Amino acid sequence: MKQTLIQNIGILAGIQDEETRCLCGDDMQKVEMLKDAWLLIEDGMIKDFGKMSKQQVIVGDTADVVDAQGGALLPSFCDSHTHLVYADSREQEFVDKIRGLSYAEIARRGGGILNSADRLHERSEEELYQQAMQRVEEIIRKGTGAVEIKSGYGLNTKDELKMLRVIRRIRETSPIKVVSTFLGAHAVARGMQQADYVNLVINEMIPEVGRQGLADFIDVFCDKGFFTYEETVRILEAGDKWGLRGKIHGQELDDSGGVEAAVRCHALSVDHLESMTDRDICLLKEMGKDTIPTVLPGTSFFLNMPYAPARKMIEHGLPVALASDYNPGSTPSGDIKFVVSLACIKMRLLPGEAMNAATLNSACAMGLSDRYGSITRGKVANFLITEPIPSLEYIPYAYTKPLIRQVFLNGEAY
Repeated sequence: MKQTLIQNIGILAGIQDEETRCLCGDDMQKVEMLKDAWLLIEDGMIKDFGKMSKQQVIVGDTADVVDAQGGALLPSFCDSHTHLVYADSREQEFVDKIRGLSYAEIARRGGGILNSADRLHERSEEELYQQAMQRVEEIIRKGTGAVEIKSGYGLNTKDELKMLRVIRRIRETSPIKVVSTFLGAHAVARGMQQADYVNLVINEMIPEVGRQGLADFIDVFCDKGFFTYEETVRILEAGDKWGLRGKIHGQELDDSGGVEAAVRCHALSVDHLESMTDRDICLLKEMGKDTIPTVLPGTSFFLNMPYAPARKMIEHGLPVALASDYNPGSTPSGDIKFVVSLACIKMRLLPGEAMNAATLNSACAMGLSDRYGSITRGKVANFLITEPIPSLEYIPYAYTKPLIRQVFLNGEAY
């Protein structure tokens, strides 16, 4: 049995009981914590924790002892929406945005997703894997311990499968927890009619992904200029037949019906929501009990577009998750600490709400909150230790300060 005892924790935060799947409404403010604490890991799992003044835990002679030196110990961030397998950067489009071109205008000129698809087609699996692993290393160092990675830059069966195999290899070779999402319906492939492409996704891509067991979820970009409500429902229903639960990109660019499709298809999450309406909020409240609304403030920041109404969702009693949307076009960053700060500054979330949204609720948006996202006895020991800080609120307040001193994944120092 492998034991590690963390002592002299200034603030042990993010404590939850094992029954809590996610936090909704006013409960999102609550962050249970202990000051001057210890935590015990056994075989990669959280065994116990408590106050140093009442420490009665007995460990073996071979146990590792780590001194947190008064730093805070928090559950690792969980990033439930990324596209971090891609070929090369797209900084020229960044310049185009500065010059005033919109996301839609860049896409119409052959940029955006189609640009990334062209580049990915030219790259080998090994090249894609090596590039992606640099990004994985980056997000681990910034405190992320579980991540969802989407395909969607293939846009043909061969290249979508290539992306999903890269994601599987990352899962097998990295200590970070990885879930995989098939996003063949990210855009219509160059040179194809939309109806023909939807049929390709349904009749060829989904069955092959299902036969090879390459994905946990299926996603559709249900928005203006991409896929309609009706097409989204068809694709998600086809995925469901292969055991792929739905997730949706929705309401980013327009009132597209993405929330309605998510509720109808019992999607695990509906993400973006920058153009979310009051009707959507009521629909999720009344009928979307199984769907986690996920907001991506890094996208709004980078594209200079409106932010999703996260404050209003919480006031209506909904759960909210935070994720990075790490991708080469609209959010070339996987820094969840910065995302938490943006949620506070731009969306008016309280620090506790933002931290819960980026940990337990984001784990829930990946179907992982039974094992990740909080400091809970019996959960995987994924956490970070900061430099000494005066309070939890200091983390989003000091929005560029590098506070993370040590990262643990599966109970091991990384």
